[in-house]
Amino acid sequence: MPHHLKGRTSIQGSSLTRWFFVGPAMLVVICLLIYPLCTTVLYSFTDKTMIRADFNFTGFENYTRILTDPDFWSSFANSLVWTIFGVLGQLAIGFTGALCLNRIKSPVMRNVFRITAIIPWAFPSIATAMVWKWLLNGIYGFVPVSLRNLGITEGLAQFFSTPELVMPTLIFINIWFGFPLIMVNVYAALQTIPQDQYEAAQIDGASAWQSFIHVTVPHIRTVVGLLVVMRTVWIFNNFDLIYMITGGGPAGASSTMPIYIYDTGWTGRMVGRASTASVLLLLFLVILCVLYFRVITRWEKEDDK
Repeated sequence: MPHHLKGRTSIQGSSLTRWFFVGPAMLVVICLLIYPLCTTVLYSFTDKTMIRADFNFTGFENYTRILTDPDFWSSFANSLVWTIFGVLGQLAIGFTGALCLNRIKSPVMRNVFRITAIIPWAFPSIATAMVWKWLLNGIYGFVPVSLRNLGITEGLAQFFSTPELVMPTLIFINIWFGFPLIMVNVYAALQTIPQDQYEAAQIDGASAWQSFIHVTVPHIRTVVGLLVVMRTVWIFNNFDLIYMITGGGPAGASSTMPIYIYDTGWTGRMVGRASTASVLLLLFLVILCVLYFRVITRWEKEDDK
């Protein structure tokens, strides 16, 4: 075989080999991501329901109805509160915990505290929901009964049935559940900081706070930024924890966007409107992630200088 034909055959064989290995992964992505996404966008422009198989195109009618629905905006506002305070709480406690863990000199005690702190994250969501529902139950819960016996409250506090208490209670549970992830990742990032930079800062007369601002923060801010992005998307889309504890009640006081979409699509059988709400949620999160990554990219460019 001529030399130039051998090279061409080799190139074609290499190309086929690449497709052989990449093909299954692409098929999984198409089946699990691209197809559902395209279907959801398509249904958002229709009157599809779960009652009948046929449907008609309605243009932007679903978008108009969703955007003028007070329940949609109430759920969206609850999602913002749930996400903002959840992320800030997890970040504050996780970051502080990582700094404290990094100060422990004994390897044995460090491992003990690290394993103990990761326990909330190790529990499945349903176990977390059931435990907190038992602890905060308004009839026999350990916390309401203890508060009454100590004279802090006159009666049994109704954490899940009082509109003013339900969201703060759920946010507290969310923070307790999620802060170990922040703590472990920030702690791992702290281990990568060269110790000679702290020694140089001390020689230059920098205080502990100045060392933290000018040495610690620049090294870990990219990791923290990525964690904020991950937790923001995860918490905003979180469904199981709230649904298993309150189901969105009382009277929609804890209803978030995922629960609104679930109630619209499965309880109301209105697939078209649920798809519309899903598309709007996706657009909001995409815009938010773009803004996040622009900030992170700017940090990375500053670090490279």
